[in-house]
Amino acid sequence: MARGGGAGQAADRSKAGGTVVGKRTGKRDLVLGTRGSKLALWQAHYVTESLRELAGVEVSITKIKTTGDKILDAPLSRVGGKGLFVKEIEEALARGDVDLAVHSMKDVPTELPDGLFIGAMTKRADPRDVLVSKDNIGLADLPISARIGTSSLRRKAQLAQYRPDFVFGDLRGNLDTRLRRIEEGRYDATILAAAGIDRMGWSEKITERIESDIMISAVGQGAIGIEIRKDDNFMIELAGRLTDMPTALAVRAERRLMRRLEGGCQVPIGALGTIDGKTLTLIGVVASLDGAEVLRDVARGPASDPEAIGDELADKLLADGAGAILEEIRVTAE
Repeated sequence: MARGGGAGQAADRSKAGGTVVGKRTGKRDLVLGTRGSKLALWQAHYVTESLRELAGVEVSITKIKTTGDKILDAPLSRVGGKGLFVKEIEEALARGDVDLAVHSMKDVPTELPDGLFIGAMTKRADPRDVLVSKDNIGLADLPISARIGTSSLRRKAQLAQYRPDFVFGDLRGNLDTRLRRIEEGRYDATILAAAGIDRMGWSEKITERIESDIMISAVGQGAIGIEIRKDDNFMIELAGRLTDMPTALAVRAERRLMRRLEGGCQVPIGALGTIDGKTLTLIGVVASLDGAEVLRDVARGPASDPEAIGDELADKLLADGAGAILEEIRVTAE
């Protein structure tokens, strides 16, 4: 598989050709591929409206059920990882059935199929994780041995370091499904992405927004990515108009770190890039499954070279022992 290009490269790519795509030229109606969950559709409509406002193009939405949507009774780490949420959509994009695919960037693997790349990322929402608890009790005040519903290895590991008494149960499904499980009392609390809750208009359900000193978020969390074909100059030009450059640069640094460390496996890795002026700061975390060992480090550098910052942080974490932690996790998963 070829390495996927990053958002922010679209503007350069669009200079290479006009708007010729196969036999189609100029303005055209578009077909957008997405998962069918409420959150995925919110994101699809957001991108659709943005394209209409910026370029006056009409966009229809095609819902595609992914393998990740079908398998709800097993953790992602056991059934193939986050790529399960994009595979069928990418296949439709590669075939030309759709013109663009819209994803939560935290669901997108660091390696993309040949011929596809992330052409744009929209402005990032709150990248933090949030706590939703049945009785609106904060993280520090949850009862001893509180039962936390989450299937995320990253969340489990960091919470286990913060509160070793927590008991974890696998909880998957769409946002409304997971929230309902808390309301039913099956778990004391769950951890979700702030961006999804906020976008759905359910912010009042949040008990606590978890700061980065306790939990580093998933790579790309809070960012919406638009995946397109490398030979579709029309879409490349449009995608360039949608890109929020600070988001794209920060997420590119995070994804480079993940690519260096992950090796295609579902492991407890978190990363958060932020930009202040021309400087990009990248924080990363690698944790053992039980949270007994959590490595954190930071790298800074010119925002114009996010991959170099991702490489620097990866080297630091590997020097601190991240490789041994990740190898143990991979062996355990086999």
